[in-house]
Amino acid sequence: MPRGARILLAGAPLHIVQRGHNRQACFFKQTDYLFYLNLLQDFSAQMSCPIHAYVLMTNHVHVLASFSMVADIACMMKGVAQEYAQFVNRCHERSGALWEGRYHSCPVPTERYLLACQRYIELNPVRAGMVAGPEGYRWSSFNGNAGYQYDPLLTPHVLYQGLGSTQEERQENYRQSFGKELTAFQLSELRDSINGGRIPGMGRPKRGRPKK
Repeated sequence: MPRGARILLAGAPLHIVQRGHNRQACFFKQTDYLFYLNLLQDFSAQMSCPIHAYVLMTNHVHVLASFSMVADIACMMKGVAQEYAQFVNRCHERSGALWEGRYHSCPVPTERYLLACQRYIELNPVRAGMVAGPEGYRWSSFNGNAGYQYDPLLTPHVLYQGLGSTQEERQENYRQSFGKELTAFQLSELRDSINGGRIPGMGRPKRGRPKK
């Protein structure tokens, strides 16, 4: 079956998910997480694809990134995936595929969904029951966006910048936004959009009777 074309929206960042082969683990030790983040930082700089949010889960990753050229973000994810797979196979004396295949992605309309998408990404470990709060998970962008520690990988999106007139105010308002849970509708929209490769808020395809 031919692959579906990726949907892109001018000016909208991409929410990207890459999963381990057969949903198996792709991170095994602390050094694995650190190596992946270093690769992501290097390739995002080379390809001019600023990263706004991320989380590295045991068997998959989420990345929210902007881009100027479609080929740039594809090259970034391909380069990170290939070099990381080689590193893991070498260090853990394994062989075979590490990733399930090409990454999934969907555009994120900024005004309605960008900050919600950042929260969705950074709350993954909380929803998985791994930590009580996002600040307790080391391998995400939350502590950087919330101002708890410096994260050289992150480039704030203009909507994040609009959260306040100073860095301290922006960070405080960002932290406060996590006191309110994402609605069931927001969760459904963000999950369905990344799984189906569609734009959040555009609705699901209708399955009516064929016209005669």
